[in-house]
Formats: sequence, C-alpha cells, structure tokens
Amino acid sequence: MSNARTTLSDELLRAEGLLIQGQAEQSRELLSRLAEDAEEYVDRNCPTTDELQWFSFPTLFERLAYRRVERDPRELRDVGEPLDRLYADLALANVHCGDYESAAVALRQAVRWNPMGCEHRLNLADLCRVAGDMREYLALSFSVFERASEASHLVRAFVNFAEYFVAAEMPRAAAAALRVARRIDPDDRSLAASLEHAAGTEADPDTLTDEEATQALEAEGLPDGANAEVAICLLMCASDAAAMGQRDVATNLTIRARDLVGEKAAKALLSLIHEGDEDDASE
Repeated sequence: MSNARTTLSDELLRAEGLLIQGQAEQSRELLSRLAEDAEEYVDRNCPTTDELQWFSFPTLFERLAYRRVERDPRELRDVGEPLDRLYADLALANVHCGDYESAAVALRQAVRWNPMGCEHRLNLADLCRVAGDMREYLALSFSVFERASEASHLVRAFVNFAEYFVAAEMPRAAAAALRVARRIDPDDRSLAASLEHAAGTEADPDTLTDEEATQALEAEGLPDGANAEVAICLLMCASDAAAMGQRDVATNLTIRARDLVGEKAAKALLSLIHEGDEDDASE
C-alpha cells in the first residue's frame, strides 16, 4: 500500500484531500487504519501507560525515533505530526459520514494526546450538546478557562454558556455571557450568530450593565476571576501582536484587557506575563 518513504504526515494530507473531494468514507477508512497502526506502534514501543501520559505526542515520538523498528512500512516513527491531528481529522471524517458517536470517540483521543488543545475540547463539547449530554458539554466548556491560549477559545466557551442559559430559560445569565464574549472580540465569527439571535430579547447583552453582567455570571458559578483569565489571554495576544509589529492590534487588545480588570490589575498582569517570558529566556 504505502512505500517505505511514506510518512504519517503524507498519509494525513492524502486523507484530507479525500475529504475535500467529498470521499468521506474513504478518508475515514484511511484515517482509521492510520490510527490503528499508530496505537499499535505506541503499544509496542512504550512499555507503560504512565510513560504515555507524561509525554506530549511529538516529544514521545522524538524519543521513540531512536528506538529502531525493524519493520515499519509507513515510518510512523518519523511522523512529523501529532496524533491529535490524526484523531481530529478522523472525527471530522466521521461527522461527514453522519457517525457522531464515532466522531466523539475520536475527539476524546485527540484530547488525550493534546490535553491543552482547546479546539478539540470545544468541538467535543459541540458533539456532547448534539447527543444531549449537557453535563459534559458544560464541563468541557468550563475547562477552557484554564487552558485557553487564544481569545477565540474564550469566546466560544462563553457562547457555549450563553446557549446553555438560553435553553435553561435563564436570559440574564445568557446576556451576561454574551456580553463578556463580545468584549473579548466583537468580530469573532462564532459569536455573530448568537448576538443576532439575542438581539431585542432578554438575552441581548445590551440589556445589562457591566456590573449586572458580572453579578449574573458569578451567581451561575462561572469561575471567580474569569475576567482575569480573559484579560491574561488578551494581553498575551497583545504581546504577540506587538512583537510582530501590529501596534494597532496590540493597543486594542490591551484596552479590552484593561476594561475587563481595570488599569492597575492590567499592569500587574502584564508584568507577570513579561516575567514569565524572562524566565523562559533564562532557561
């Protein structure tokens, strides 16, 4: 099937091409075979489950690359791609095939191999909502607050809470969640539809003041200091934008962070972020 020069990266590109061409079933079959081979490879070369959970997949494969495998036709030791991408692609192929249960199983594996990947968690939350598992839907959305590395992750988490509050007939809480999401990034595409549906209703974020929104979220058990979590994310994005010379973007993000937590707190958070950068540089 695959010659000795074919890597997992090549196979993933082929599977993605099949999906783009509308051949979802063929893509799913290929990705399923790759997942089976990769798991077998890991089982054969990694002696304990404890070892697996302590290494990210790229790091794990860098280690395994030095353990010569006599017979490995797809050269899975030279993956060049983490397993979380493989499982995320498999989940997408399953969705295209209408198999949402298998898609959820694949996304759980993606989360397993990349526990900090918010995109996988949020996509899995969407599938849980479709399946009616609101408990896990909320738990996955909540977990994003601790892991978000992009403003878009936080927007989606707040939108998830807003949708839940609407379904639970709690419009003030929904309005509060949408208000925070809009302040993080009013132009986020995942937010637009929710704002459109909420316009003119009790769930419209314009029906609340900032103070009322904060009280409404705290009353519903969203994490204390959620605004600080959001501000940290925005300030980190601002630092990246500044480093790339995007001064206007950096300024706007910094202003949003300051509006969320106040100027004094924003300065303190900025100093913590830059302190972390200095620690990384010293290492």
